[in-house]
Amino acid sequence: MPPDNARAELADSAATIEDSAREQERSADRRTVLAADRTILAAERTYAAWVRTGLMALASGVGARTLLDALIPDWLAAATASLLVAFSGFCFVAAVWRSIWAGAPPPAPDIAKLPSWLLVAVNGFLILVALAALVGIWADILFPAEAV
Repeated sequence: MPPDNARAELADSAATIEDSAREQERSADRRTVLAADRTILAAERTYAAWVRTGLMALASGVGARTLLDALIPDWLAAATASLLVAFSGFCFVAAVWRSIWAGAPPPAPDIAKLPSWLLVAVNGFLILVALAALVGIWADILFPAEAV
């Protein structure tokens, strides 16, 4: 094999290796971006799970107050309902906290995160609903209606 031919093959091989290395680097960068996208989507699913759990606890608290009214003393029904409603408030706060302060930010993703102000506004409203439910639960015990 002549030396010029060996040099040409070596140059072709080096070029192929360089192209392969560049392609591998682009592929790794793309996988990193996709991983960041998956992280954001997972955070949104976690947020939705916290809110869903909070709404379930809120509805359960109001329902427990209504259904347990004739079965157990009023104070016990109200306490049970209050515990469920308080747990719903915790879930609403945890949803925002977990979503906004999730840890180290991922590399620049392709998708946008939900705006923090929107999460705070929605969950703030849900906390007000939970507080209103607590007032409603305890109102007839603390301020009984006078018999006519």
